[in-house]
Amino acid sequence: MIDVQNLTKRYGETTVVGGLTFTVRPGTVTGFLGPNGAGKSTTMRMMLGLTRPDDGTARIDGRAYHELTYPVRQVGALLETAVPHKSLTAVAHLRWLAHSNRIARQRVGEVLEMVGLADAARRRIGTFSLGMGQRLGLAAALLGDPPVLVLDEPVNGLDAEGIRWLRELLRGMAAEGRTVLVSSHLMTEMSLVADHLIVINRGRLVADTGTEDFVRRHGRTYVRVRTSEPMRLHGALEHEGASLRLAPDGSLEVTGLAAAEVNRLAAAGGIPLDELSTHTGSLEDTFLELIAKGGGTTRV
Repeated sequence: MIDVQNLTKRYGETTVVGGLTFTVRPGTVTGFLGPNGAGKSTTMRMMLGLTRPDDGTARIDGRAYHELTYPVRQVGALLETAVPHKSLTAVAHLRWLAHSNRIARQRVGEVLEMVGLADAARRRIGTFSLGMGQRLGLAAALLGDPPVLVLDEPVNGLDAEGIRWLRELLRGMAAEGRTVLVSSHLMTEMSLVADHLIVINRGRLVADTGTEDFVRRHGRTYVRVRTSEPMRLHGALEHEGASLRLAPDGSLEVTGLAAAEVNRLAAAGGIPLDELSTHTGSLEDTFLELIAKGGGTTRV
């Protein structure tokens, strides 16, 4: 597993990551979320020994990254800033990585096939599209068949088919008992793939909890109601202390009252209802609302 303890990084007087502590466990896909500038990439770089922390530790199965004998066989990593030499072919780049980590040469062909680059194996990397470059980065991360994956914005440049393939791959690897940490700004995708969330803001932990629990605890739950007599219903609900918001589609969003209570009040007033349903905000809505509030730490 990945164990981060009191991880801290400062640049001058600015603390980019401050006292960050969390654990990424095997057998689950963990989403690593935070707004731009929250410190996600810096944290990942410290995990992988590319940036030296001012305090704290980041260990993978009890060891710092630089202590790993063959790192590619133990940690598969994809960072946004990692760019292979453009004059190399895809197969040459991967063969070099395989040789330096004592990985069987045949594995190169396997991962190229796995990521859909078998036909482009001998093309120079400089001719690759953004999506092809991303697939090559994923091939490098998978090369050593590692028990741990650390991926920073892995869906960048992938088309819809590629995003679905990656989602299935990550969930499959977690099901095999591997540790998977994924950073992404695509909240819809995170809601589909991540079982657990680590959320940071301004370099500090905001939430460390299951995805469903995160939305349930911090999301906005409301009752949506549509009627031909909105003003009468509005008055009745407001009288009972409900908060109401008019949605762009003309429906009312009611908080503070359950759907059954809304239905009872409408029936008592003889107000016809065309729609009555309960909704919970999406992961994106919940995330943005929590960050805007500067929410306290949630752990489960």
